[in-house]
Amino acid sequence: MRFGGLIAAIVVAALAAIIVLRMSGDPVRTMMPDDVSPELVEYYRQLWGLDRPMWEQYLRYVGSVLRGDFGVSFQDNRGVASLILERLPATLQLGIPSYVLAVILGTALGMIGALKRNTPMDRGVMGLAVFGYAMPNFFLGILLILGFSVWLRILPSSGNSTAAHMVLPMITLATTHAASIARFARSAMLEILNEPYMRTARAKGLPAVVRNLRHALPNALIPIVTIMGLKFGHLVAGAIVIETVFAWPGIGRLLVQSVDLRDLAVVQALVLMMAASMVAANLAVDVLYGVIDPRVRSRK
Repeated sequence: MRFGGLIAAIVVAALAAIIVLRMSGDPVRTMMPDDVSPELVEYYRQLWGLDRPMWEQYLRYVGSVLRGDFGVSFQDNRGVASLILERLPATLQLGIPSYVLAVILGTALGMIGALKRNTPMDRGVMGLAVFGYAMPNFFLGILLILGFSVWLRILPSSGNSTAAHMVLPMITLATTHAASIARFARSAMLEILNEPYMRTARAKGLPAVVRNLRHALPNALIPIVTIMGLKFGHLVAGAIVIETVFAWPGIGRLLVQSVDLRDLAVVQALVLMMAASMVAANLAVDVLYGVIDPRVRSRK
């Protein structure tokens, strides 16, 4: 049942992408000059299958996707799959280190806040988390460019040719995710620290490091893993704005360019890819639940 619901989510995402993109206007008319003849417009509408009813376009698209055919880009007449595979390594190059940084930093800050509850350190950590969560990532990226690229001139502001080019976009992308994880980690740790078995561990004289790492953290992992799974699913979607701000040649920038050019085949494939990444993240979280807590596995 769970797997069927996730597949249904991908199907609905593909349907929504087609409906919204078709309702926003005729892509052929948008790409053609104003003085083009109606006959030429109709020719390309027939060539790309845009003259067919909406339901038929959807069924034809789903059938093509199931065969591994994501269509052809309207702009350069290249296969959509090859375009995406060309840009995907750059997105993973930025997204995976940013995700790892966010998980480590967010979990550590959340634990520190919980263990130092109601102290200046806790308030400082949570203040940073609220700031990171509330700050729009595109605005943070612009501030970092102004500070480190324009004023200090120590880091590049765009491109991906060297490791130094990763620093600013990685910090920007990781900040919001780390802030969310820190808030969840703090709440989860506070709940576990007040459990009777933690009081028993303290009464037995177990060192704080053993209590926190061996008993508290493993039992607090389920809510932390939940938010970690959601953030992993946002690797592609969350990079859209960041890649645009830093001119990073990845999937997110390709999506923005394709929307601007009304390249429907590319946009549809990327929307489907984002939905699939969220589904995969949810499945991974479900598996991890059973690994972390056998009681969850036994209830399924």
